[in-house]
Amino acid sequence: MRLVAGVALIITALNSVLLAPIGPAVQHVLAAAAGILLFLGLWTPIVGPLVLILELLAAFSQSGDDPWVHVLVATLGAALALLGPGAWSLDARLFGWKRIDLNGRQR
Repeated sequence: MRLVAGVALIITALNSVLLAPIGPAVQHVLAAAAGILLFLGLWTPIVGPLVLILELLAAFSQSGDDPWVHVLVATLGAALALLGPGAWSLDARLFGWKRIDLNGRQR
C-alpha cells in the first residue's frame, strides 16, 4: 500500500509540476517529496497526514484533474498514518518495527 501511494504521488506530481505555474508547483513538489518518503517508508506517521492534506487540497482546487484520484490517495495517506510503515521500511530499520500482540488479552 505504501509503495502504490508513493508511486502514484510521484507520477502525478511530476506530470503536474511541468505544466503548473509556480504556486501550484510548490504543492506538487511537496507531493513528490512525500511520495518519495512514503516509497522508502521514512517518517510515515508524519508524511501520511501531509499526504492527506495535500491531496484534499488538490481534490478541492479548481484543477482539471479527476478529484476522485486525489481522494483515493488522501485515503491511502490517512490509512498509512494509522497503520504505520510496515516491516520493510526505513522506519522499521532505523527505529525498530512495532508490533501489537493480542494473544495476551482477556476475553
